[in-house]
Amino acid sequence: MSDAVISYATLILADAGLDITADNLATLAKSAGASVDNIWAETFAKALEGKDLKQILSGFHAAGSAAPASGAAAASGAAEAAAEEEAPAEEAEESDDDMGFGLFD
Repeated sequence: MSDAVISYATLILADAGLDITADNLATLAKSAGASVDNIWAETFAKALEGKDLKQILSGFHAAGSAAPASGAAAASGAAEAAAEEEAPAEEAEESDDDMGFGLFD
């Protein structure tokens, strides 16, 4: 539960435009009445040091909305790529036979 409390505290600090530090996370968690291990606050603060959490989270939204729109095109492109990959693999197997030895010789 400590990780969830610190996750919410991280989002609150980012939304308020405050620095995400271990002290700020611990203070916010304590003011909410939660008991949190300091390691969680330190881990989250260290992981997000120098990063813009709002920009990171907005990137997930953009990636998620683009994927369904291009799903059909990606599926047809994947089928074509798979067909192209099969041909060279067959040629590679034939070239092994030309060497004059095999797995069971």
